[in-house]
Amino acid sequence: MTDLATRARTLLDLHRPPELLVLANVWDVVSARVVAATPGVRALATASHAIAATFGYEDGEQIPLDLHLDMVGRIARAVDLPVSMDLEAGYGDPGETARRAIGVGVVGGNLEDQLRPLDDAVAAVEAVLRAGRDAGIDFVLNARTDAFLLAEPGADRGALLAEAVRRGQAYLAAGAPVVFVPGVVSREEIAGLVAGLGRGRVSVMSVPAASPPGRELAELGVARVSTGPFTQRVALTALQDAAAELVAGGTLPGATRSLS
Repeated sequence: MTDLATRARTLLDLHRPPELLVLANVWDVVSARVVAATPGVRALATASHAIAATFGYEDGEQIPLDLHLDMVGRIARAVDLPVSMDLEAGYGDPGETARRAIGVGVVGGNLEDQLRPLDDAVAAVEAVLRAGRDAGIDFVLNARTDAFLLAEPGADRGALLAEAVRRGQAYLAAGAPVVFVPGVVSREEIAGLVAGLGRGRVSVMSVPAASPPGRELAELGVARVSTGPFTQRVALTALQDAAAELVAGGTLPGATRSLS
């Protein structure tokens, strides 16, 4: 467990400002190895949506937990970097799911609140952190609030920001080191999250053609940026484009590299 404890501490330290932790989410062993071998990469995070899609399941805990954990364990064993898992909403038992994730080599994870009553959401955060302590590691919980992601169309953005901050402050008070707020891409809203939660406490998702670049996120005081399912979509876009070029009479891209 010492190695896991060291990886957990390394992952936690990577959230310290002023540097931004950049996580290009992975979904299988080959994607993990390719990302891990990229200069500058210091940790990995899995994407539940992408892993589910790999096996033909929809997102939202539709993939069986055993299958999900099997893939994440394969990823963790294939690399020498700390691995954070997307725990989704905890599969009905966040503490037990975190315990099992730690058992396959995971040292951190996302946990969705799905806008459950705040007391219930805080209890889930506490259960995950307790699983880490029981295993002898400082589990790096990226406590996710869905205040923006699950908002009704046309909802007041100021009210959503206030709710995200309210929930995030509760998760930080419960011991989570960082709060993940997907659905936020504007500089103003990101700055509002940092003002409400603190520098080095906010995690966001990079959305193609919408999110600020990493250097600006670092300047705003964001701790962590991840890509969710978008890295898999980048890979699949390249695959479909190559297939279209082939069937149109062309050839594969000349810049293709041997990465597997």
